Amino acid sequence: MSDAVLAQRAEALLALHQPGNPVVLPTVWDAWSATLAVAAGFSALTVGSHPVADSVGKPDGEGMSFDDLTTRVSQITSAVQVPVSVDIESGYGEAPTRLISGLLAAGAVGLNIEDTVHKDGGRIRDAQEHADLVGELRRAADASGVHVVINARTDLFLRQIGDEADRYDRAVQRLQLCAAAGADALYPVGRHDDDTLRRLAADLPLPINAIAIPESDDPASFGPLGVGRISFGPFLQRALAAAAADILARWQ
Repeated sequence: MSDAVLAQRAEALLALHQPGNPVVLPTVWDAWSATLAVAAGFSALTVGSHPVADSVGKPDGEGMSFDDLTTRVSQITSAVQVPVSVDIESGYGEAPTRLISGLLAAGAVGLNIEDTVHKDGGRIRDAQEHADLVGELRRAADASGVHVVINARTDLFLRQIGDEADRYDRAVQRLQLCAAAGADALYPVGRHDDDTLRRLAADLPLPINAIAIPESDDPASFGPLGVGRISFGPFLQRALAAAAADILARWQ
């Protein structure tokens, strides 16, 4: 894929992030699921590490390698002609320059980067350390000539890290540092109530990513809360797996 096409897709993906008018990025894991989503009318996709790991028989949490992931991403970007973002977990222990070059070579133009360091006992990066990594990724992307869309994620809510009394403030502070370092979107991953999503959208300077349950959440409910991006994590794959299990059960 040419640099010009990559740059165009990256700009298109970035433009879709509009607080109050969120882009829905169905979370896909292979060429089949990607073509299914594009045929349904979606104009951009995200590749989820958890469903990809499940699809290749490896555990989530960097049980697969970065090369495992980019091999699958290349298959996806060869099958669809829309911008694709990729969940790169905590970076697979790779240098930021390697992460950016590998994603671009695979045809991806966006990434999620989380603050759980799977290759270091699952520790949480401290706030500045995570922001510094975001900054290194931004500089590597800028050097490539493609504005890779960086979605900076914190796991403080998901993993219930630290005292609940100040968890919200600590998460916001982390994500503000990531924004200053060059992120394009912010991902306080977890299932939040409406009031919390509304507060996060108001307190953070960039579009926020909310996770949705595709078969049960109301698609129209996220925009009024100020959300700028919606993805499904592992939940689309799980919903399809449940439907398939019901079909197969008829034949046992």
